[in-house]
Amino acid sequence: MTSHTIEQDFQQRVCAQVHLVEESASRFRVSTPFLFDDGDHLPIVLKREGARWVLTDEGHTYMHLTYDLEEADLHRGNREVIISNALSAFGVADQGGELRLPIENGEYGGALYSFVQALLKISDVSYLTRERVRSTFVEDLHELLSDVVPQGDITLDWHDSDRDPTALHTVDFRVWAPKKPVFVFALANDDKTRDATIALFEFERWGIPFTSVGVFEEMESVNQKVVSRSTDVFEKQFSNLSTNRERILTYIEERRQAA
Repeated sequence: MTSHTIEQDFQQRVCAQVHLVEESASRFRVSTPFLFDDGDHLPIVLKREGARWVLTDEGHTYMHLTYDLEEADLHRGNREVIISNALSAFGVADQGGELRLPIENGEYGGALYSFVQALLKISDVSYLTRERVRSTFVEDLHELLSDVVPQGDITLDWHDSDRDPTALHTVDFRVWAPKKPVFVFALANDDKTRDATIALFEFERWGIPFTSVGVFEEMESVNQKVVSRSTDVFEKQFSNLSTNRERILTYIEERRQAA
C-alpha cells in the first residue's frame, strides 16, 4: 500500500481528521485529533522495520504521564492494572517503555484504531478519582514496605482486639519488630491524619508500646493545623511518598533492628 492508501484506510477506520506527515520514505508521523488531558496530541509514528510496518509511540506516552507521576508508580497498584489491561485488550506490546503495535495482514486502519484506544486507556491513569488515587497511595506504600519487610511481618488494618473490639482505631500497617512494633499510617487527607492522631493518643493512653511513622501523600494538601497536631504524637513523619522512598525504608529497617 502507498502512503496515500494507508492514510485513506486510517481515515475510514478511525476518523477523517487522521493524516500522515512524511518524515522519510519509511517513517510517517500520524496526526490525529486525539489528545491527552493537557491538550497534547497522542504521539504516534508509523515506520517500516524490514518487511513490516509498525505503529509506535517511541516511549512518549509514559514520559508524558511522568510529568505528574513518578515512573515507578506506573508499574504498581491500580495504575499498573489499568495499563496492563489496556495493553492486553488491544494487543499492544511494551518494549522497555516503548509502546508498539505491528501491522498484520494489511490491517492499517484496524491497527491504528487499537493503538489509539490503548493510548487513551493508558492515559486514564491521570483521571483516577480522588478515592481511587487514595487507594493507589495506600497500595504503593504497602508495596514499598514489602521491599524490606516479609509479608508475614506486616498486618494490614490492625487494631487492639481487647481494648477496641469494634476497630474504632486502626493502624494501616503494623510492622513487627523484636522490641516494639512500628505503626505506619498512610496520611492521604485531613480526615485520615486526624483519625491517625486520635488513634495514637488512644494507644498511648492504653500503654501500648510502639513506634509511629506517618507518610503523607502530599503534606501540603493537608490543613496545617491538622499537621501540627499530628506532630505531637508521631515519632517520624515524611512529607510525601514519592521523594522519600529510601528514607522510609531506611527508617523502618533501623526501627526493626533496634535493640
